[in-house]
Amino acid sequence: MRHTHHHQDQHPQPPTPPAPAAAKPTQAALDQGAANFTPSPDEVARRAYFSYVNQGSRPGHEVQHWLKAETDILAERKLTRTHGFHNPT
Repeated sequence: MRHTHHHQDQHPQPPTPPAPAAAKPTQAALDQGAANFTPSPDEVARRAYFSYVNQGSRPGHEVQHWLKAETDILAERKLTRTHGFHNPT
């Protein structure tokens, strides 16, 4: 049986470019980020599930749980943005 040894230098990987330095966001980027704070479906689903469980796991109210979860998340984000906690310095 013949063993083949592979050395790391036989297939060199191309060098990884250095990561760019973090730039301070422009006001336009902040405004766009502020306008786009819609929760992801996963976030809403998690919140709706907890609402479902906390209210006794009764079937038939899925839409109400979903809409309430979405409304609550948006209200929390609006409150956070209003008080300036969304932009740590």
